[in-house]
Amino acid sequence: MRRNAVALVRLIGRAAGCSMLLGAAAAAAAAAAAAAAQSTAPLGLTAAVKSAVCPQAELFCVPPEVLREFRGVWVATVGNMDWPSRPGLPADSARVELVRILDQAVWSGLNAVVFQIRPAGDALYASKIEPWSEYLTGKQGLAPVEHWDPLTFAVAEAHARGLELHAWFNPYRAKDPTAKGPLAAMHMANQYPAFAKRYGHYTWFDPGEPAVRRRTVRVVLDVLARYDVDGIHFDDYFYPYPEQRRRKDIPFPDATSFKRYQKQGGSLERDDWRRRNVDLLIDTLRTEIAKVKPWVKFGVSPFGIWRPGEPSSVRGFDAYSKIFADARKWLVNGWVDYLVPQLYWAIAQDGQAFGELLRWWKAQNPQARHVWPGLADYKIGDGRVPWQSGEILRQIDTTRVAGGSIGTVHFQMKALLQDRDSVATRLARGPYAAPALVPASPWMGRVAPRTPAIAIAGASTGDILTIARRATDDVKWWLVQTQAGGAWTTRVMDGALTQIAMVTFTSAAGAPEILAVTPVGRTGVAGSPIAIRVR
Repeated sequence: MRRNAVALVRLIGRAAGCSMLLGAAAAAAAAAAAAAAQSTAPLGLTAAVKSAVCPQAELFCVPPEVLREFRGVWVATVGNMDWPSRPGLPADSARVELVRILDQAVWSGLNAVVFQIRPAGDALYASKIEPWSEYLTGKQGLAPVEHWDPLTFAVAEAHARGLELHAWFNPYRAKDPTAKGPLAAMHMANQYPAFAKRYGHYTWFDPGEPAVRRRTVRVVLDVLARYDVDGIHFDDYFYPYPEQRRRKDIPFPDATSFKRYQKQGGSLERDDWRRRNVDLLIDTLRTEIAKVKPWVKFGVSPFGIWRPGEPSSVRGFDAYSKIFADARKWLVNGWVDYLVPQLYWAIAQDGQAFGELLRWWKAQNPQARHVWPGLADYKIGDGRVPWQSGEILRQIDTTRVAGGSIGTVHFQMKALLQDRDSVATRLARGPYAAPALVPASPWMGRVAPRTPAIAIAGASTGDILTIARRATDDVKWWLVQTQAGGAWTTRVMDGALTQIAMVTFTSAAGAPEILAVTPVGRTGVAGSPIAIRVR
């Protein structure tokens, strides 16, 4: 109960209903909420009910519609890009940094975090399959001195803030050049050295080895079974991006696995075989995830160009023939629940115009899956021709008029933490000023949770909103909307909450006069709201 109460405190203060609290006021509010959580069960309720039903037939009792939009950010751990700030950071400091990231995501108006937990055959969570990451503890295979699990912590803290948490895996990278120490004994490259290939500055698992595919599937399903993640996410690294020697591409060393395939009767040409290897992983994961937790989304963020000439004005890298990723097939076949093509080019970019590429990807979607472009916030104030934050805002506007499911994912978190060219501030005050729910995924399940029973009662620590869900309903979020002074305020709150201190809903306009709660299920399908007048 204490965790829920403190989580509520973290959600007080922003017009959209989510913000971090600072200083003595935050500490006082936290203490009051914790005291309420520890009072006599349930929360020391003593006074009569202080609310009355506000019928949905009465127009002023009907809460406003809430925008559906995915607003995500990648939190990269490879090379300590976003978190933690350095290998071997003490646990307390690492937790503080992670909380700061989540608070900044909320403050910026986001509703999802894509958290990298397997950058290179390692783990930033407790695993019996793969070694602890060097990026976390400073030495691969070394457990944190203070036994804690960053993924458990991240999931709980994200959900307490109304954020989805997607677990981000790299399926084939075995060692990145930013890793300085040796691989641990339990790393797959040491357990099965024939499956790991030196390629340029990298070590790479051979996608043509069935055992590599089985390991990745096993790792993903292990996380899926043990953690309450909202999504499974892959980025654009499949076969490696070509490394060069003397200005020529270095061939990927997979002759052994290809010859074995041919000896077993395989008839595909080598490039087609490579694409088939990646296809098998994507299709297998889609099927296996649905068996374990059918409400968990599976998403991929491929390179933003499928093939040059698609559409006709587009030039550039050919992901289909160079890294053997047929992302168009995955979208057309409905093998992914969402696709995040990395459209890291400006709207006016010659040969890679953001809008043209976005419209092309949206048109390759007969299964009506989510297509949410990845945005290059990292280019703000960086590079020879640095972007300004206005480019990101214009791209969001372009996305919103492109049709279909609306959403974007920002790369990378550091740009928002640093508020480069005021990008986070402009998001929070502009396109993300009002909160949004993640778009529903009805193909994963269409059953809406039933309307809960709600009431407000007095307690020794203050008035309490009680929410009683139906016993068999699986509620992911409570959409809590309050009206004060004629204006509505919306908050997205953890569906595990059953009692909420009414002080949470006090705004600059005063205490709420009407309060409405809408249940939202794990697939994003919403039930019907119930509203009450607050006496």
